[in-house]
Amino acid sequence: MAKLDNYLNIIETALMTSEIVAEYTVVSRWTNTDDGYLRIRATLNNGDFLEAATYFVIEDEHPITVDYHYQWMNPAKSELRRRWDNTPHHPEIATFPHHCHIKNENNVLPSISLDMLQLLQFLEGEITGVEN
Repeated sequence: MAKLDNYLNIIETALMTSEIVAEYTVVSRWTNTDDGYLRIRATLNNGDFLEAATYFVIEDEHPITVDYHYQWMNPAKSELRRRWDNTPHHPEIATFPHHCHIKNENNVLPSISLDMLQLLQFLEGEITGVEN
């Protein structure tokens, strides 16, 4: 369980020190001996909203993302910027079940599995214009 707690602490430290995160709230956080879950809500420094949830397991002493849902929206939460998830509802996508909705629910594109640290790096690049 220490590795799982450590992994969650690493994610929270990244959120606290990120130049794009104005504030965040942990909605849910738990770990067992071999799995864990984290759900956060964040306001980004440009006013955008992020809701992110991940369920992960430890394999070979490394955290592996099993299930995820990350939603990035405009400040009013009325416009989807992007949503990444691996809900198995788009079998036509080459990277099934991993996919990304861009700008609206019907614009579904292939994606890769992302953990929260990779998500944060992506958002930092998008918002600051500087790739990590």
